[in-house]
Amino acid sequence: MTSSTIFSGVSPISLPPAATGGNSPLTLRDMLFFLRMRWLWIAATTFAFLVLAGSYVLTAEPTFVANTQLVIVPQVSGSEAQRAFAEDAFIEGQLEIAKSSDVVGGTVTALGLDTDPDFVDQTPSLQDRAKNWLMGASSEPDTASQEAAGTGPRDTQPQQQIEDGRIRDRAIATLLNMMGVRRIGSSTIIEISAAASTPQKAVDIADTLARQYIQKNIAMKANASRQYSEWLTRFVSEQQRGLAEAASALASFTSNPRDQFKLAELQSATDARRTLYENTLNQLTEAKQRITYPVSDATIVSRATLPLSKARPRSTLIIAFAAAVGLGVGFALALIRHAGDRRIVRPNQIADAGGLPFVTLLATSRTSNGHSARFLAAGTGSNTAAAYPVIPGMAELSATVVGLRRKRRVVIGIVAVNPGGGASTIACELAVLSSISGAQTLLIDAAAQKSSLSKSIAPHSSTGLVDVLDNGELIRTAALPLTPTLKFLPLGKVIAVSPAIRLSSRRTQLSFAELKKEFDAIFVDISAFSASPDANAIAPELDGVLVVTSHGHTSIDDTMHVIETLRNVGAEILGAIINHAPKRIES
Repeated sequence: MTSSTIFSGVSPISLPPAATGGNSPLTLRDMLFFLRMRWLWIAATTFAFLVLAGSYVLTAEPTFVANTQLVIVPQVSGSEAQRAFAEDAFIEGQLEIAKSSDVVGGTVTALGLDTDPDFVDQTPSLQDRAKNWLMGASSEPDTASQEAAGTGPRDTQPQQQIEDGRIRDRAIATLLNMMGVRRIGSSTIIEISAAASTPQKAVDIADTLARQYIQKNIAMKANASRQYSEWLTRFVSEQQRGLAEAASALASFTSNPRDQFKLAELQSATDARRTLYENTLNQLTEAKQRITYPVSDATIVSRATLPLSKARPRSTLIIAFAAAVGLGVGFALALIRHAGDRRIVRPNQIADAGGLPFVTLLATSRTSNGHSARFLAAGTGSNTAAAYPVIPGMAELSATVVGLRRKRRVVIGIVAVNPGGGASTIACELAVLSSISGAQTLLIDAAAQKSSLSKSIAPHSSTGLVDVLDNGELIRTAALPLTPTLKFLPLGKVIAVSPAIRLSSRRTQLSFAELKKEFDAIFVDISAFSASPDANAIAPELDGVLVVTSHGHTSIDDTMHVIETLRNVGAEILGAIINHAPKRIES
């Protein structure tokens, strides 16, 4: 039993209300209870995410990645710091060249990727559509507006060339997304990686990209040398004319020397022109050699090898990520469900909201032999509770009731919030346990809406509570002795007004005060509050009322409505009972 007040087996009938205060701190017990209650939500959500992840892993097309490594030899000079800076800038430039459209386009052409369905698929995948939508880009080039304006490609190129250009551009864009170029650490080695649907295709793409990059590098150097050579050719022609003019002036002056200083000056100028001409001519020869025999700045040091396993999808990572996300989402959903759940699942919900002295959890009983079988078990001659199959939690509730009648004899009503809450069974159990303890006990069936006790214990009784209300002397014959210490007063035949309402009028032949002279404890089974007004009528006439709720079904709002309503009519709420609780919760 869980209560807001600690009981030592007995308690006076006037129990102080539970102290109400601020929000209690979250404890390990609360967290464990939350997990026990909502583990199915968390497990179901996690399982759903794992199913989605597993479906993706099983259906996704595998991708293989191959890598080719090249070493770059930067042609830089200067101080050490200048060389380091120039080297970094040179390698960064080479990385961009390796990703240029010329290199990628050359690879597409060399391998015929513009006819490969993996690169020119007309139907974009769901992932591509999502990426295009997020980036605000269309998967198809926008040419409609250009054609409408008369500036589109149809005005200058045939339709077939336009379509071929689109297919090639799509293949280049796809390859750019499937390749990568990076520098390995701070070294001069770069790595070109390529992804494809098969290992061999990935190897071919990576190696072809490396070769296309080297060819691009050679072509760029050859083009630069060609431009330099053309400039040197023009410069040599100018130097040749200057040298001829200087030699002519020197020859003219030598034939008729008049000034030795002028002769020396002309000789020096002629020698300088000749030296410059010869140097320029040597540089021109070297430039032409570089055009004829170009050398690349990059060399392949490691060709691509067949990948042994797929690179994507990463099954382990995806499954682990799905499990983590599923746990997080499941935990969040469980928290939302737990916070918004108004059903009663814990005793402190009622104890804190209603200020009740105690709230008892009763587990669902596995026995289903009916009320008569219970009384037969109680009347076998054993006076100990060990011979009686007690519902888990009922012994603690009975001990509290024993405490209630410690100083005086009591009349206790048992009322459920909703039909099917088990109030009749609880009244029967309390009466049996009270009689087993030696107290003279009377069990009264006042549930006019559904008299389950009368139907199961005394189905053929001719007189009952209804008759005793008109003639008090009939109590001696109407109260059926079930054991030496237990009697049962069935309902009888209800004609118009229920017995509970008649008892509240205090104009009947039956008086609880007279009954308490004979019995130590009287338990009254009352119709469910939501099905009948009997509880409001009879509750003020009783010494106390026990409110019965159903675990996981009765809401805290309905329970508080019952408690407040009964208190407004003057009833004493002794406590509450949470029936049908799972044994793991009750424990």
